[in-house]
Amino acid sequence: MTATEHQGLDVEAVRADFPILSRTVGEDTPLVYLDNAATTQSPTSVIEAMNEYYRTYNANVHRGIHQLSMEASIEYEEAHDRIARFIGAAGREEIVFTKNTTESMNLVAQAWGREHLEPGTAVVLTEMDHHASLVPWTQMAERTGAEVRHIPIDDHGRLDLERAAELIDDDVEMVSVPHVSNTLGTVNPLSTLADMAHEHDALILGDGAQAVPNRPVDVAALDVDFYAFSGHKMAGPTGIGVLYGRESLLESMVPFQFGGGMIERVTLDGATWAELPWKFEAGTPPIAEGVGLAEAADYLDHLGMDRVQAHEEQITQYAHERLAERDDVTVYGPPPGEDRGGLVSFTLDGVHPHDLSSILNEAGVAVRAGDHCTQPLHDCLGIPASARASFYVYNSTEEVDVLLEGLDTAREIFA
Repeated sequence: MTATEHQGLDVEAVRADFPILSRTVGEDTPLVYLDNAATTQSPTSVIEAMNEYYRTYNANVHRGIHQLSMEASIEYEEAHDRIARFIGAAGREEIVFTKNTTESMNLVAQAWGREHLEPGTAVVLTEMDHHASLVPWTQMAERTGAEVRHIPIDDHGRLDLERAAELIDDDVEMVSVPHVSNTLGTVNPLSTLADMAHEHDALILGDGAQAVPNRPVDVAALDVDFYAFSGHKMAGPTGIGVLYGRESLLESMVPFQFGGGMIERVTLDGATWAELPWKFEAGTPPIAEGVGLAEAADYLDHLGMDRVQAHEEQITQYAHERLAERDDVTVYGPPPGEDRGGLVSFTLDGVHPHDLSSILNEAGVAVRAGDHCTQPLHDCLGIPASARASFYVYNSTEEVDVLLEGLDTAREIFA
């Protein structure tokens, strides 16, 4: 019995749910898809749920009283309920649908930050933050005169919590932290950082883009004030993201996008806003994508998020150990364990990550190469770029072996 079977996740059965995995690339080479931290693939059930919307009840929501509009409205509203249950939120009022994690984090920076940041206040980020967190808060700080501070990482790619405790003081209004680093794979102690923030009456925003797809997440247990993630990283469609926010906070915030769908009453001189969460969803929302996202949550819950996490940890441990055996590879981030997510970033001596990715592509292996939208982190690591292999429910140790064979090919080419 394999470790995967012992955990109850039948990878071959799971792979059959994802039609794209049967395709080939190049000259009929089997696809080995290891770029899941960028975008996961979608199962047939998600694709069909969205097709069903377009085939049978395609209409705008909250706009009409005809049958199709009512059916679409019900499905779209229930999608909010489904995602609330998936992450442990109190209800749909705390779930705002956006385009992606980036828009969710911009929403908080704009709608909350512009009202609460000013000279003498501070925002605390980390050296491992994605650009989707770094840039919105840096831009808002420039506009408001607030200070931006950064929690450093240690030699193992973990946050320096002692330094964090020093940086989070009474001047801090917001702490924004990746739950799981998209480059190092580090699983950060979000609830511990939430305690630090709340001790100083600050709020905390969790970037859950690399966490929600891969492990059980309960926003109430984490005690976060805001939490953001994307559908396309959790077997769902592109074009939809989620912002969780405490209802009292969302209620107090003024929207940063205005127009149809988010208003209660409009006059020539002003407007009042619709109830939550609709006041933050201006214009025609991502209806089909919401339907698909709800189906993705159903699919992952059917697999079991505990099993999803266990499978990713097993694959990551195998990949990490095999890469670490090589004297021509440097692996970044903490070793496998409870504080490491399902990805491995590395460099191969003498081979630029872009060249390595191209060579791997010839073997059918899809990885990411570059700075992974974490340029400051790569500056801290002293490298311009890295290659990243990231795993999901349909990946196997055999696919990791194909990756390793590709490294041998690259080594021969650049010898």
